[in-house]
Amino acid sequence: MRNVAIIGSGPAGYTAAIYVARAGLRPVLFTSAVEVGGELMNTTDVENFPGFPEGILGPDLMQKFQDQAVRFGTELVFDDVESLELKGEVKKIHTAYSGDYEALAVILATGSAYRHLGVPGEDRLSGRGISWCATCDGAFFREQHIAVIGGGDSAMEEALFLTRFADRVTIIHRSENFRASQIMLERARANEKIEWLPNARVLEYLGDTNLTGLKLENAVTGEVFEREFTGTFVAIGHDPRTDLFKDQIELAESGVVKVDGRSSRTSLPGVFAAGDVIDDHYRQAITAAGSGTVAALDVEAYLGTLSPELLAQAAADSAAEADAQVGEDAQAAADAPVLSQPTVAEEAASISLNPIGFNTPLFGGK
Repeated sequence: MRNVAIIGSGPAGYTAAIYVARAGLRPVLFTSAVEVGGELMNTTDVENFPGFPEGILGPDLMQKFQDQAVRFGTELVFDDVESLELKGEVKKIHTAYSGDYEALAVILATGSAYRHLGVPGEDRLSGRGISWCATCDGAFFREQHIAVIGGGDSAMEEALFLTRFADRVTIIHRSENFRASQIMLERARANEKIEWLPNARVLEYLGDTNLTGLKLENAVTGEVFEREFTGTFVAIGHDPRTDLFKDQIELAESGVVKVDGRSSRTSLPGVFAAGDVIDDHYRQAITAAGSGTVAALDVEAYLGTLSPELLAQAAADSAAEADAQVGEDAQAAADAPVLSQPTVAEEAASISLNPIGFNTPLFGGK
C-alpha cells in the first residue's frame, strides 16, 4: 500500500508528484504505457511556460518535469490504469500489465482531449498548421490567412484572439445558425479582420508536410470546393478524460470533475483532482501545474487525518518497495550493455517533430 497514487503524467500529475515526494510521501505515478508526458510530447516550441525565455521543446519540458519528480523519490509505473476502486479508506488501482496497487489517497490528473474533426489529413498535419489552442500557437501565424472551425463562444474567442496576429481570419461553421452568445457574435462581426464561411463542412485537410488549405462542402448545395489557409484552429470543444471514474465521483455540468471551491477535493474523501480534468476554461500547462500543487497540499492535509496504523503500514510498504527497486535497478545496470539510451524527449522527437505545438496537457493523458 502506498501513501499517494497519481494518475496522469502531464504538468498537473508531475507537479503533484514533485510536491508529494518532497514531503517524504513516496508517491507512485501511473504515466500511461504509450503517451508518457501528455499532450506536450506532441509539440516543439513552448514559449509561454515561465522560466524558459528562449522557449523549450515540449518533450524537453516534460523530461525535466519527470526528472525532477524522480529525483525526489517518485516511483513511475509506465502502464495504463484500467480501473479504479475509489470508495473506502484504501483505494485500489488496477493496471493493464503491472498488477494491482493500493493507496490511501489518489490524485486524478488525467487531463482532457480536444475534439477532432476526424477527417483525412488531420493526424498527419496536426502541429503542422493545425492547432487546437490559439493562446498557445497564435503567434506562429503572423500575417497569415487562417481558419477557425466552430460556431460557439470558444470559436469566437479564438478568432478574436487570432486577429492580433493574422492578416485574415475566416470562421467556418457547418450551419448558418451559430451557437455562440449574441455578445460574442457581435464582437466577432465587428472585427474587420474576420470573414465568415457558414454552411460549410470540412472534408479534408490539404498539404503534404504543412497545411496549405481545406477541402470543403457546401452543406446546402453539396458543392465541393477548396480554400487556401496556412493555419487552422479547431474550436469544437473538448472532453475531460473521466471514463475511469465518472461513475464514482461527482462531475460538474460541463463534464469536468467537480471540486470543492478552489481546492482539489472531490466528492469522495481521499480522492483529489488536478489539471485539465477539473478545468473547463483555461487548459494551459502552467495552470495545470499550479493545480497539481494544490492537489499535493490537499493530500498532505488529508493524510494527517488518517489513523497512525494506516499511515505506518503505507510508509513501511513504500519503503520496502523503494528498497526493492534500488536492488532491481542496480542489477539491471550491471547486466545491461553499454549503450546510449534515448530520453523521453529524444524518443518523442524521433517520432514526430512539429513546427508548432499546442501546450495543453492530456493524460495518455490533456
